[in-house]
Amino acid sequence: MSDAKEFLVGDRVRVVALPPYIKTAEPMPMLRPPNLIHLGEEGIVLDRRPGGYWGVRFDRGAFLLESQYLEGVVENVE
Repeated sequence: MSDAKEFLVGDRVRVVALPPYIKTAEPMPMLRPPNLIHLGEEGIVLDRRPGGYWGVRFDRGAFLLESQYLEGVVENVE
């Protein structure tokens, strides 16, 4: 049984840990240093990719991250 988190397209997510490198969410992904995103940064889920990756749009671009580096953001509704 997998403990991987599941998200829906359009969900807001937060970075809870930084991987040793990040992949761009382009047709031909490139490895980039992890300092393009930071802990606590929030983004929007764009899609689910093979290999357990999520495409997430952040301020500095769209990147592929595994669910272990993300958590869902609960929005306060009042």
